[in-house]
Order: sequence, then structure tokens, then C-alpha cells
Amino acid sequence: MRRNGSILVVDDEEIMREILDALLTREGYDVRLAANGDEGLELARNNAFDAAIVDVMMPGMDGIAVLDELKRLDDDLPVLMITAFASVETAISAMKRGAFDYITKPFKNDEVLVVVRNAVERRRLLAENTALRQTLQAQYQRFSGIIGRSPRMKQVFDLIIQAAPSRSTILITGESGTGKELVARAIHANSPRAERGFVTVNSGNLPPDLLESTLFGHVKGAFTGAVNPKKGLCDLADKGSIFFDEIGNIPFETQAKLLRVMQEREFMRLGGMDTIKVDVRIIAATNCDLRQMVAEDRFREDLYYRLHVINIFLPPLRERKDDIPVLAHHFLEKYGPENNRPDMELTADALDLMMDYDWPGNVRELENVIERAVVLGSGHRIGPELIPDHVRTAPSFHIPKFVVPPEGISFKDVITNVEKRLIESTLEAAGGVQKRAAELLKIKPTTLNEMIKRYEIGTRRKKGPGGGEDAASASRPRPFPAAELTRD
Repeated sequence: MRRNGSILVVDDEEIMREILDALLTREGYDVRLAANGDEGLELARNNAFDAAIVDVMMPGMDGIAVLDELKRLDDDLPVLMITAFASVETAISAMKRGAFDYITKPFKNDEVLVVVRNAVERRRLLAENTALRQTLQAQYQRFSGIIGRSPRMKQVFDLIIQAAPSRSTILITGESGTGKELVARAIHANSPRAERGFVTVNSGNLPPDLLESTLFGHVKGAFTGAVNPKKGLCDLADKGSIFFDEIGNIPFETQAKLLRVMQEREFMRLGGMDTIKVDVRIIAATNCDLRQMVAEDRFREDLYYRLHVINIFLPPLRERKDDIPVLAHHFLEKYGPENNRPDMELTADALDLMMDYDWPGNVRELENVIERAVVLGSGHRIGPELIPDHVRTAPSFHIPKFVVPPEGISFKDVITNVEKRLIESTLEAAGGVQKRAAELLKIKPTTLNEMIKRYEIGTRRKKGPGGGEDAASASRPRPFPAAELTRD
């Protein structure tokens, strides 16, 4: 029975074959013997070996030729060359051609065993690394179309791999269009539940009774029109996963029943009295601030903490712009063949426009832009003329999210500051042309001109005699300093 590995010995000297066979067999190796290169290669073609020992000097096919063919058959196979002192240079040459090591005659048994042990260990490590790469590749291929190479997305991938094998509840947060359902599907696909159902619940704005009937089913006569009993989505998701898209929209009264499913793994059908056991994994997504909804008594606090076991945040596209080129290429590969244009590509100018845009609709908006360009394009290149106006001309401006400090904040001053910054950014994008800036902001040029004057954009304050502002300038209202706003 093989214990430590299998070794191929190729040597034309019978006594050498017998010595190596006895030595290696005693150490627990499975040894196969060949008297010449042809026999050795035939054994290598039909068997898997962990290492090979080949004599350099043999009649007919010499050891170097055997080495070359063995490496062609299996480049990871460690090959040890046996050589006499007089042919050490030949053995060194063999190592340059891929041999793992060489053994000189006469050799000590312990030295041979050490070299063979090292060779087999290297083979084992290579096999483990290959298996690991294949496993990771298979996992990443099961990310259901999630595309990204930025550090932020690599963190998301790592979280998916870590969280997927468990049965813990997952809460996916992020803006609309970031791909929350894709992440949910990837979690399910990489979990032990992958072979069972993945059921999506579009929480929407369904009335509580209709939503509960959809989730839990109903008994006959539960409501007008319920002429037959019906199973719900929880039944379909048993032993699988159920995904609540926009869970913040679930009615308050239904939240308690969902909490029971999560805590007790049971529910009752609408209009029924029997308790039904179920084993489902809950995956939820939202673009809302559930903590704020809890504070406003619009979302149950106990349900929030039940959902918030593992949180996966999907960053908006404007915060991972490194992913725009690879996403654009992915969508070209998707929509090009569908429209009989498999060789479509973006010009550098078109890609620059996309990199400068903030993508408020995130990945979904980018996908729509690429699909539109593929459909409307006439050649194989997508240039700036195929990029929608709102992408080509929009200034790269994003209104930040603010946290109100405990002492409060002046609403008027904040709005004044944001307006001024927006005008300045738009003027910069328009090259200082007020008419073009007004078109971008969709306001009249006279209105823009009045605002420029009001906020003194592009003008300097008059200096007083001492170098400071004069009294008139100092008395004018100032924008609220951005540094005084606390960002979350």
C-alpha cells in the first residue's frame, strides 16, 4: 500500500535499480522500475508519479532526453538525475533544463532519502496550490456576474467567501444600481444551500395581507377569492435562501411575522392556525438607512438587529472608478454579440468621459449607457459621440451626505454653500461660459448671472485701508464653511 508517494526509477544498471527499489520501498514509497528511457516514458504516460529518478548515462535514449520528455508530459514532476562524478557538469546542465536535483554515485542512502523526500514534498505543495487556485477560481466564477478589481470590491468578494458557508443572516446595503441582488445570488451559489431554491421577494408596496399571503401562503377562505389553499415563497425556499429586496419597504405589521421566521424558523399561513416549520436563510438588501427608520418608528429595532448580523456594503461606482474600464468591457462583451457586433471597443476619449462622470445610477446606469452605444453605433468603435449628453456634459459633482451636529446647523447657510459650490463646479466644466453653464444647470442665463453676482463667484472682496475687508464686504452674508460640516 502506497504511503509516502510513488517513484519512477529509470536506470539501465540492474543492481542500481534493485538498490533504489529496496531503499525506497522500505521507506514506504511505491516504486516502479524501468531499464531504459522508452520503458520509463511508457510508465509515465500510464501512471501518475510524485517523483522520478533518472540515470544520466544510458544507452539509446539518454537521461537528458528522458528528462525533456517527462517534463513535456508533466512539467510539475520533480526529476532527480543520477550521475557519476565525471558527469556532474551534465547533471548541472540537466537542472537548467528543469531537473529538480541530482545524486552522485556512489551515494549514501540517507542523502538519497532526503533528496527524494524534498522532491515529493515539492510535488505535494504544487498539487495543493493548484487545487487551491482552482477552488478560488471556481468560487469567483460563481459570483453571478459581479465585476470588479478595485480594493473595495475585493473586500466584498472576500466577505462573500467568508460568509457564504454559514447560515447567518446577511444584510446587503448600498445605493440603487450597485448590484445587491447579484451579491445575494453569489452568497447563495457559494453556500451549502446552492442546490436548493433561491427565492426573491420584491417587498415593494404590497398591502400587508397580499404580501403575507405571498410569503407564507394562505388557507382556503382566508380572504375573498381564496377558494383554494396556497403555499407561499417560504415553502419554496425551504432548505434554500430567501432574498428580500428593499426590505425597508416591508409593512411594520409584517415585520413581526418575518422576525418569527428568523428566530423560531416557523410561520403560520394567512388565515391558518397551524405552525409550519421551515429552514431558510434570510438575505436582505436595502438602499435605506434602517437605523434612521428605527429611530422614526418605521422599522422594528429587534428585526434590524436580527438582520444586521453580517453587513456587506456595496460602494457606489463613483467610489470605485477603477472598475469602470473592466465593467465597460464586460458589458461590451455582453451586448456586442447580442447585436451582431462582437468586436466593439471604446475609444480612449469615450472612456475618459466615463471616468469623469459620477454615475448616480451606478453600475445599472453604466450598463444602460454601453447597451445604448452598442445599439446605436455603426462601426466597431464607440467614441464620445455615442455617449449620452448627460454623461458627456455633466460636471463631476456629488452632494455629500451630512450629519447634523448636536448644536444644530443653519439650513440656509448649508444650502447657500452647496449652491455656490455647484455653480463653481459647473462653470469650471463649461470652461467659464455662463450660457453653457446655465444649460447644464437647466436655468435661465439671467438667473445664473444673478446668482454669480450674489455669491461673488470669480470676484475678490474689496480691501480696506489696513489690508482687511472693508465694512461693506464684511457685512455681506458668507457661505457656510464646508469644514464645519461633519461628514458621516
